[in-house]
Amino acid sequence: MTDILLNALIAGLLVAALCGPLGALVTWQRMAYYGDTLAHSALLGLALGFALQVNLQYSVLITCLLIGTILFALQWWRNIALDSLLGILSHSSLALGLVCLSFLDNQRLDLNAFLFGDLLAIAQEDLVSLAVICSLIFGLLFRYWPALVAITAHAELAEIEGLPVKRLRLLMMLMVAATVAVAMKIVGVLLITAMLIIPASAAGRFARSPEQAAVLAMICGAIAVVCGLAGAWYWDTPAGPSIVLGAGSLFVLGQLAPSYRRN
Repeated sequence: MTDILLNALIAGLLVAALCGPLGALVTWQRMAYYGDTLAHSALLGLALGFALQVNLQYSVLITCLLIGTILFALQWWRNIALDSLLGILSHSSLALGLVCLSFLDNQRLDLNAFLFGDLLAIAQEDLVSLAVICSLIFGLLFRYWPALVAITAHAELAEIEGLPVKRLRLLMMLMVAATVAVAMKIVGVLLITAMLIIPASAAGRFARSPEQAAVLAMICGAIAVVCGLAGAWYWDTPAGPSIVLGAGSLFVLGQLAPSYRRN
């Protein structure tokens, strides 16, 4: 039992660490629905993995990266409003994934585990792949963080200064796509976006710099993971929804805190 809880805690903290800075970038660019689009496409990757008899984590990762690339290309290729494009891709990929899954009658599939997460079923091999993805993304964030913040604050000015705005946005989209893919088993397809948005939004209330926002978002996510796991362990509640509920509680407390200080 201790190993199960330890694996779940490590996996949850790794995902919280990833979602902190990436969630801050997503909220600053008002791309909250981007995570939903990728999360819905994860179901398509799941169906393809079952149909092709390949590793599900790899099939979901490749599908999310492909959808992220398509979204980026369409955004620049045609003058389509981003929210409309996100809605089209999100629901189309979700519908296609569900239709494909309906043909897999001979497969034993626990869809709830993918929709809401199954954190307590994390195995050692899941931790290894998650650690590899985390290392790659943190390396990229460390290398390109100032540039990513610059294009988020003022893309036109960043382009004038010589920054490759389009390539940096593609990089950010692919990093979010990879995070969504590896987080699917942690919090589930329906709740991945919450881990990107809620901790970052809670942290933004108190941060005075982009770096502070990223670190505080990571801390909020980590607290939510610990509280959610505690609830799942002692009260037998679903781990993924419990974590998101913990993050939501932190957000509400953060909104109330300034009122107490003023009074």
